Amino acid sequence: MAIQYPSNEEVKQLLQESKRIAVVGLSANPERTSYMVSEAMQKAGYEIIPVNPTADEVLGVKAVKSLKEIEGDIDIVNVFRRSEFLPEVARETIEVGAKSFWAQLGLENEEAYDMLTEKGIQTVMNRCIKVEHAKWK
Repeated sequence: MAIQYPSNEEVKQLLQESKRIAVVGLSANPERTSYMVSEAMQKAGYEIIPVNPTADEVLGVKAVKSLKEIEGDIDIVNVFRRSEFLPEVARETIEVGAKSFWAQLGLENEEAYDMLTEKGIQTVMNRCIKVEHAKWK
């Protein structure tokens, strides 16, 4: 199935209703986009959970190796991994029962999209969460 993009209203509602964001591929390097975007979201009041097997801590928060290590609900899985890795992250998103999946600007994968939407997981692809949040705050 072709990727269908959520409406602006759906994105706004998702961001307003969400509190916890697991960031897959969050770099500990402040020069990286994943760090800058996640820092902005953290400053906006979201709880950021770094998911990076090579980092101990990012943005003052202990990093986990995978989504499976996160205790409690995950509102958004925000992904900063190349498009070919999205199906793998989508499978893990489904396994942990996250409420939504967000692939950052420039990232999309039809296989991942199909997997997620078949399970009823709200899916956003090829959009920057920081930019979208700035529109609605």
